[in-house]
Amino acid sequence: MKYEKSKEYDKKLIESKIMGPNPLKLVEELLVNHNISNSATVMDLGSGNGLTSVFLVKEYGFRVFPTDLWSNPTENKKFFDEMGISSEEIIPIKADANELPFAHEFFDAVICADSYNYFGRDFNFLDEKLMPFVKVGGYIYIAVPGMKKDCHDDLPEELLLAWNKEQLDYIHDINYWKNIVTKSTKSEIISIKQMEGNEELWQDWINCNNEYAAGDKKAIDAGACKYLNFISIVLQRNE
Repeated sequence: MKYEKSKEYDKKLIESKIMGPNPLKLVEELLVNHNISNSATVMDLGSGNGLTSVFLVKEYGFRVFPTDLWSNPTENKKFFDEMGISSEEIIPIKADANELPFAHEFFDAVICADSYNYFGRDFNFLDEKLMPFVKVGGYIYIAVPGMKKDCHDDLPEELLLAWNKEQLDYIHDINYWKNIVTKSTKSEIISIKQMEGNEELWQDWINCNNEYAAGDKKAIDAGACKYLNFISIVLQRNE
């Protein structure tokens, strides 16, 4: 992909806000030919420092609720104000993904880039914790870091340069995720596939002046990307 929308954003701004592989490019690829209506009300789940939320407002016209447990909503609001986004367009919320504080069927869609693998591996999470907040007919768009093929029984040295066995248990292949989402009785799978972005998104991350990026750089420079990918999952609520 050329990531035309993402590349319009200031490199220094992106590097100051991201917490992993470039989330703007993840979201842009995830939303290619998306089915979410303009002016939809959208939850940006696991929104971090709010960069993806700004992107969703400016590039797609959504009304966005950035929802994250670890970021500071007051600091995020200051950032949103600086980006010229009004309080009607974006409403930051501090919340645990397992205890979301919204009315049922409030959202037209949920978008989750690079965080669903931390809470969505529980078979019950999708139907019990997330789907109730999506309108019937609404969508869930997910992008997760993955493996081209699960290799947890024999982890490559390249991966272990940056991550331990427990950390790598958050990363799995398409078959793993397909097994989880097919357990849902409240949604149907629109698509689940490997994304195009991989090396480029990781390079954007390890080029940051960030201690966590510096740690991941050891693995990426050693060739870890030959084992890694990103996976997109699109679901539609059916009841």
